[in-house]
Amino acid sequence: MATLSEVERIKAASDGLRGSLALSLDDAPTAGLREDDQQLIKLHGIYQQDDRDQREARRQRKLEPAYSFMIRVRLPAGICSTGQWLTMDALASEHGDGSLKLTTRQTFELQGVIKESLRPTLQAMDRALLDAIAACGDVNRNVIAGAAPDRPALQARLQADAVALSEHFLPATRAYHEIFLGAERVAGGEPEPIYGPTYLPRKFKTVIAVPPRNDVDLYAHDLGFVAICEGDELLGYNLCVGGGMGTSHGEPSTYPRVATVLGFLPATQLLPVAEAVVTLQRDHGDRSNRKQARLKYTLDRLGTDHFLALLNERLGEALQPARPYAFSERGDAFGWQAAGDGRWWLTLRIEGGRLRDAGEQRARSALREIASRFDLRLRITPNQNLSLIDVRDTDRAAIDAVLEGHGCAPQALSPLRRDALACVALPLCPLAMAEAERWLPQFAPRVEALLAQHGLADESVGLRITGCPNGCARPYLAEIGLIGKAPGRYNLLLGGDRVGERLNALYRESLDEPAILAELDQLFGRWAAERHSGEGFGDFTRRTGLVDGSSPHPAPRREPA
Repeated sequence: MATLSEVERIKAASDGLRGSLALSLDDAPTAGLREDDQQLIKLHGIYQQDDRDQREARRQRKLEPAYSFMIRVRLPAGICSTGQWLTMDALASEHGDGSLKLTTRQTFELQGVIKESLRPTLQAMDRALLDAIAACGDVNRNVIAGAAPDRPALQARLQADAVALSEHFLPATRAYHEIFLGAERVAGGEPEPIYGPTYLPRKFKTVIAVPPRNDVDLYAHDLGFVAICEGDELLGYNLCVGGGMGTSHGEPSTYPRVATVLGFLPATQLLPVAEAVVTLQRDHGDRSNRKQARLKYTLDRLGTDHFLALLNERLGEALQPARPYAFSERGDAFGWQAAGDGRWWLTLRIEGGRLRDAGEQRARSALREIASRFDLRLRITPNQNLSLIDVRDTDRAAIDAVLEGHGCAPQALSPLRRDALACVALPLCPLAMAEAERWLPQFAPRVEALLAQHGLADESVGLRITGCPNGCARPYLAEIGLIGKAPGRYNLLLGGDRVGERLNALYRESLDEPAILAELDQLFGRWAAERHSGEGFGDFTRRTGLVDGSSPHPAPRREPA
């Protein structure tokens, strides 16, 4: 029998995710947590971080690292009320670093929270009916869902299904409520009917997609549901399993994978099917090697046919054949959109997902005023942007005026700038090898200028940057993916498609910015001169053999007929 990983030991000995967290939080001489508790706190939606910009200077002064904490909110489908938004905005000033981070998991992160502020922050969130439970760690994380504003009844149903999935997979333990909210411990055990005593072998991500727009990157997730509809009516879902982005440099046994379509299920079977997939991963996932523990590896190890047979056995009936669907668009639809019920959506570009007041652009203040004055809701998108939803027609002009007055009126951006993604990376992510979020605002305009030089300024080219190969901004599905290899150096990947259905491939390794720009200059020149009519950049690099079209780890999808 394989030896369990250290994290499995920690979970098994944690007394329902309690460990010594309460003692760690009360340990005043240090700003950090005990080693085991640093793992356990992730399952409560919190990461311990340190400011790597200060690390060496503090080491030389014989000081411990500048520890702080990131809190990720559980926010299924990314929807919050104006009151909840104002709560998070206030907490960003009172206990955070003065900004709100909108993430690719369609939720908030508060960053820069010190240890003594964790309990007050989580208690304030609780009063606003928000929590961080299971937003991180080896559990089903925040459930994300696509947008269909022109079909309001369908949109409401998909949001409800995202909430139902999120609630269904909440851990049973009351440890979060005891440790952070001051609840009394109830006598007796707390069995975890879905997760079991050691939860899942690794993180688990669930998504609901709504064709024809793949705004959620369906194929990047462990568990995906594709809404099959007739107009506003939801007929059911196609089931997708085994997507995942994370890899490790120099370890070919780790790889990105696009999800495989297994079949169709009626909408009433959403929770039973989701639970069957989750428990299959619980029972068959690798608990000895965390680098091989995601569902994508379980699926490849078992084989798709065997996995499907096990799934059908747990369900007591076979999934139906997958229904036809197609994606024709990706990313968010910006600007004002009629919602089909007399109200409106306005989607705003938030570069890198970082909401702050900076110079003449005071986005946080603008949104604070909007949330205070208008009857609407807010929706964080899976692409680090923000939508104002359920807006009355009579409020549109006033909202435009607020945005204009704060220097953040919607701008006409190039397709590249509009859709580019970047993870947080340095200075807070402990895994980052290079910059991403802080580099994007200076790098993207340089790529934009190259496109313009070749007469390609209006072309859509997907650019995604991460500071390491774990893939939080889903770079392996980009037409241009840049993955941090070392400080200032990146692997350049090419060949993804425009709708997020195909992985890219390594083109050049360990390039600095001038070398990346030189490569892109040459490539854009060839694309402009040699492309077929309407051919996207990723498709061009594949057709011309600039990158290999094959993959050592193919993940064929069962194409709907």
